[in-house]
Amino acid sequence: MMFQRTSRPGPFAASLILVLAAGLAGCRSTAPAGESPAADTLVSFPDASKASLKEGTYPDVADLRRFAPGMSKRQLYALLGTPHFNEGMWGVRRWNYLFNFRTAQGAEYFTCQFQVEFDGKGIAQAGHWKPQACAAVLDPPPPPVAAAPAPLPAQPLRLSADALFGFDSDVLSQEGQTAVQGVLAQVREASQVQSIQVVGYTDRIGGADYNQRLSQRRAESVRVALVQGGVPAQAISAEGRGAADPLVECTQRSQRELIACLAPNRRVQIAGTARLD
Repeated sequence: MMFQRTSRPGPFAASLILVLAAGLAGCRSTAPAGESPAADTLVSFPDASKASLKEGTYPDVADLRRFAPGMSKRQLYALLGTPHFNEGMWGVRRWNYLFNFRTAQGAEYFTCQFQVEFDGKGIAQAGHWKPQACAAVLDPPPPPVAAAPAPLPAQPLRLSADALFGFDSDVLSQEGQTAVQGVLAQVREASQVQSIQVVGYTDRIGGADYNQRLSQRRAESVRVALVQGGVPAQAISAEGRGAADPLVECTQRSQRELIACLAPNRRVQIAGTARLD
């Protein structure tokens, strides 16, 4: 006996088509994970209350971002774990998951359904979200906002020469190296600075020519340390001014007391010229 194929569906077939169409109209598809669909298709999600793990799980978003069409069921099982609606490994074309994601408040969360669609060979063809807005969890995190560099203070940075150098020396001591490192980051990261001037000073004790040369060498030592720390060499100048521009005036007769009183005058100053934005 031969069966002839008819061109029009019978009453029962027509009714079945209408029922299926009505059932599938309840949910629209989302894009495959990480992609945008060329056109919406109809996707059917199971009732979330029928999940075998009704409270859902908290997936690793980095793992979710690794999902892509072309993965096998074994690969998806290793990546996302057991599906949450009692689907088996073989003979099924969809795996469904119930995923929870934390909000910015931390303790609060929202729940999404995720469905993987397979072909007859068990190869993933697409991923769908319900609601579709959940696909945004796969968006890459925003880049960190770099902290604005701290500007140099309006007043020059003053480093005590007694703390930087030994007596009658232009070689930075260990304590002096530490002091320079303390201001190095601020000088190096101040993006608005166009030029940096390092100026050395001595007190009035001793000959003027000797004090001039010593102050120059000390300023140059600090300049070299800043350059070695990463400040562009072309942006820094060094100058010695000897006993000029004293901060304090002292009249003590005792040599020891006079030296102690004049300590603020023995210094290295760092100042920057700022760019006007």
